Amino acid sequence: MASLAFLAARLVVMGQILKRRPLLGEPAGWGDTVPAILQRIYAARGVLSPEQAEHRLNRLLAPQQLSGMQQAIALLAEAIRDDISIMIAGDYDCDGATGSAVAVRGLRLLGARYVDYVVPNRFVHGYGLTPELVASLPSHAQLIVTVDNGIASVSGVAAARARGMCVIVTDHHLPGDHLPEADAIVNPNVHGDGFPSKALAGVGVMFYVLLALRAYLREQGWFADKPEPDLSVLLDLVALGTVADLVPLDYNNRVLVEAGMKRLRSGRGCAGIVALVEASQRTVASLCASDFAYAIGPRLNAAGRLEDMRLGVECLLTDDATQARGYAQLLSSINQERRDLQASMVAEAEVMVASASHIDAQTVGVTLFEPSWHAGVVGLVASKLKERLHRPVIAFAPAGEDDPDHLRGSARSIAGFHIRDALAVVDARHPGLIERFGGHAMAAGLSLPTQHYPRFAEAFDAVAREWLSEEQLQAVLYTDGEMPTGMFTLEMARMLRFAGPWGQAFPEPVFENRFECFSWRPMGERHLRLSLRDPRDDAVHDAVMFNAYEGKPPPAMMRAAYELTINDWQGRESPRLLLRYMEPA
Repeated sequence: MASLAFLAARLVVMGQILKRRPLLGEPAGWGDTVPAILQRIYAARGVLSPEQAEHRLNRLLAPQQLSGMQQAIALLAEAIRDDISIMIAGDYDCDGATGSAVAVRGLRLLGARYVDYVVPNRFVHGYGLTPELVASLPSHAQLIVTVDNGIASVSGVAAARARGMCVIVTDHHLPGDHLPEADAIVNPNVHGDGFPSKALAGVGVMFYVLLALRAYLREQGWFADKPEPDLSVLLDLVALGTVADLVPLDYNNRVLVEAGMKRLRSGRGCAGIVALVEASQRTVASLCASDFAYAIGPRLNAAGRLEDMRLGVECLLTDDATQARGYAQLLSSINQERRDLQASMVAEAEVMVASASHIDAQTVGVTLFEPSWHAGVVGLVASKLKERLHRPVIAFAPAGEDDPDHLRGSARSIAGFHIRDALAVVDARHPGLIERFGGHAMAAGLSLPTQHYPRFAEAFDAVAREWLSEEQLQAVLYTDGEMPTGMFTLEMARMLRFAGPWGQAFPEPVFENRFECFSWRPMGERHLRLSLRDPRDDAVHDAVMFNAYEGKPPPAMMRAAYELTINDWQGRESPRLLLRYMEPA
């Protein structure tokens, strides 16, 4: 049987299939103000008119369409009126941190006097509102509001109510077979919910609760003798959490993200995000969504993976710029530790794949486990291996140093394979094999006894084999076609940068052209810097490709897929091609 080294090599070759992204309709009504190439890019993403590209806040979907909203805001209004102690129960990722900050800031703006928050430690309390987390809460907490979690916290909600606490669940994750018996549940993904967008992140759901609560308080005359609070001050937090959680950027989410980005670029962002931008060596005035995804979000996520996410939430809650910079520097140092640990774990995972010591060449659903791995970083390992193998991957680590008998797994999937539903099938076929699971179509988490790992790996692979065809296992890189000559300009790069916001399900433009490699040199140990000549007009373009240098020269003539980006070197901007793929032409 062929080793997985062969499988990986075959996928590198076969997986890089370039296909032009089809138009989803005919562009209309743009006039001459928007270049034809940008109209084509929009049309390939379903945006066919200027109105669909205008991200106005007054076009947001109405909060009242979310089921459970009336019960939730009635409880929150009562808590504000009667000075009831409110405890926000967040999550230990960026969505949970930003959502917690939005909840605390927003409820205080709306008049709540006693608002605090708690974030579970993944190694102590587990995920979500668990009985262990409830047991740690102070006795004065009367109303718990979950953010970005809770829909799977059946036992945790029961424990809270047994202590006499009310519980409002705000979440966006997919529910299981049984809902928690909370006093109110606000989640666009519960069965029967009529909210038109199912793509809200946890922070987005919490922001919507605040919008509905403000409207309710307005109707009750709460602001008759005082100014009505401006909740738009929270939009930079909403934008960061939405992008970092990789939820689809449908129109409603793009409105939220664009509004938050505009606040930041205009100098009105919260101190914590501004400090994180500075710590990541980005510029606030030119910030875009990809900076959230690749620079800011990981710094917050690192705290939840390796330390305590309270560091991240405190960074987002402070209004003191000096204090925010201190938190941002600490988060950056934790993130560097996370990167080093991730690199080591990914290298170990690649050795496993190449040696086929864990799996064989016929494996479709890939599972990996190493006793020395860190449970907070296995999701990043799964993500890297998923990208390289183009298969669903679940990476496992011991649940904790003092709990070697249980594993925590983090799953990442590919298009066409709903990972949370796949885990549900495994659970139904093999009752008791999995202890807990939850998540989305593309990412999920689970826990199981260590002794069950071999059986789980086999069961998961069986579902993957059933659900995925050979065609689906073929990775495709969709492009927006050729970039016309004369358009490789700084002006065009700027236009593309801010034409989004780009992100999950609304991807950044990628073009493909034939080039002659005019010159090249290694950049660091693994990267390439190139000068590419366009044979159509002999123009030469600066280009880079990361993690591509293997000691061999690039093709003399190549077909390349790339993004047109901006190179900001010592304050001087110039256009640059960021190569995503190249092959001999």
